[in-house]
Amino acid sequence: MATLPLEEKLLCAICLELYREAVTLPCGHNFCRACIVDHWNRQEVDCPQCRTPFAQRPELHKNGALCDVVETVRAAEWQVAAGAPVPGPRSAARCPRHGRALELYCRTEKQCICCACTVDQCQGHRRVLPDVERKARQKHLEEQLEENWRQSIQTEEKLQELQQKSNEIQDSAHILTLAVSNKVTALLRVLETRRDKALQNIEKEKAASLAQAGAIRQGLQDHLERLAQHIQQIQELQSCSDDLSFLQRSLLLIPPEPLAPMPSLKWNEDSGPLNKLERTLDQICQLLLKDEIDAVSPGDAEPGLKERREPETNSLEPIPRPVCSLRKKLTQNYRNLTFDPLTANHYFHFSRQNQRVKHGFKSQHTSQPGRFQLWQVLCAQGFEAGKHYWEVEVSDHSVTLGITYPGLSRQKQLRQTDNIGRNSYSWGLRVQEKGYEAWHNGEAQQLPGKPGNLFGMELDLPVGCLSFYSLEPQFQLLHVFNAFFTQPLYPVFWLCEDRTITLCHLPGAKPYSGPQGEALSPS
Repeated sequence: MATLPLEEKLLCAICLELYREAVTLPCGHNFCRACIVDHWNRQEVDCPQCRTPFAQRPELHKNGALCDVVETVRAAEWQVAAGAPVPGPRSAARCPRHGRALELYCRTEKQCICCACTVDQCQGHRRVLPDVERKARQKHLEEQLEENWRQSIQTEEKLQELQQKSNEIQDSAHILTLAVSNKVTALLRVLETRRDKALQNIEKEKAASLAQAGAIRQGLQDHLERLAQHIQQIQELQSCSDDLSFLQRSLLLIPPEPLAPMPSLKWNEDSGPLNKLERTLDQICQLLLKDEIDAVSPGDAEPGLKERREPETNSLEPIPRPVCSLRKKLTQNYRNLTFDPLTANHYFHFSRQNQRVKHGFKSQHTSQPGRFQLWQVLCAQGFEAGKHYWEVEVSDHSVTLGITYPGLSRQKQLRQTDNIGRNSYSWGLRVQEKGYEAWHNGEAQQLPGKPGNLFGMELDLPVGCLSFYSLEPQFQLLHVFNAFFTQPLYPVFWLCEDRTITLCHLPGAKPYSGPQGEALSPS
């Protein structure tokens, strides 16, 4: 609390407080009347300030002027305590109890004090200099500031992690939605096709049965006509009066042949199309209940199955080991494929027994009618029945993986980079720098996901399903095509300059004896 500078001169040297009824000694020093009397009662009769001895107690006279000054200071102090403005310049902060400058800090009471406070109110308390306390407080604040910064960084990291997980959930939900939609769409198409086929069969069998019924009806009507004619002949003969004529005409009367047993109609509603439709519906129900969308995360991977890249050799490159249950299931139908050099663009270079192809900058082959003018190549193996699975490793983005009928055009059209999926008889997945594109019938569908380098392709001909999988950094279903394939299918690839595609081989994979060489003759 701020007080007047004069207050320092109005303190009793004994009690160190403002004078209470100030009295003056013969030496000129002033004290509180009670303080000096108590001092003389306990000690010698002298001046406590200058130590001047007195032979006897001097007579104490009140210092009226000093008392008036003290009362004025006390009144000003009360005004300051009550919040009233005090005229005159303000000085440094002072102790509200003693009016002295605040020179110490009491850690017990957590406030600044003067030296007089250490004698009575703050006696025995923990006291330090203000600058020492400030350094301690400042160090504590710096530690709090550092802790706040650290927590801010951690909070930002958690927010980024949460955003990343949210994006992964959105991508996963999109893929699951796409897979479910494609599966249900395929089932609806199968149902519609089977329905149309069953109705056509019913119409055919109905037409055959009704034709049989018509033939039987005509036979019965002819028999009725013959019977009516014979009845008429008999009636006419009975009305003949001449006996000789009756006898002669009766010999010529020939009865119709007896009615033959009527054949049964070839119609049975409990067999034929209905049984086939029921079998199809059973298969569709089993397919509907089949859960092929497994949620695979890196934690599902088996320990010790980390994929390793082997140095390039002339031997066939083995496929990396499966790391999840669905991938293990797919490898049961694994096919070891090779490229067909006779269909390759003349810039393509082959190695590893036609298992690897690279798009170089120098022509490697002569132009032939069977080769692609586009940067494409087919596999030597094709499929026309059953389930099949193979894996492909790419060196970088800007490649296309797909399948096609044998008649895929080898010619290059104006401004055309590739023709995989640009028509109704090929299906492709383009791997781009920032994602994927699914192509079919000239239409593209943007797909989310960060492109990797290892992919799996599953072809299920009985169901009419082509699936693309990304195998790294985790197993993920990318896209599913549903179609009714009517011709043999061949894997086909497009790759940009300086790109490499490798067909992974699995030791012990089951051989498949499918169509060979049919892809060499495009329509």
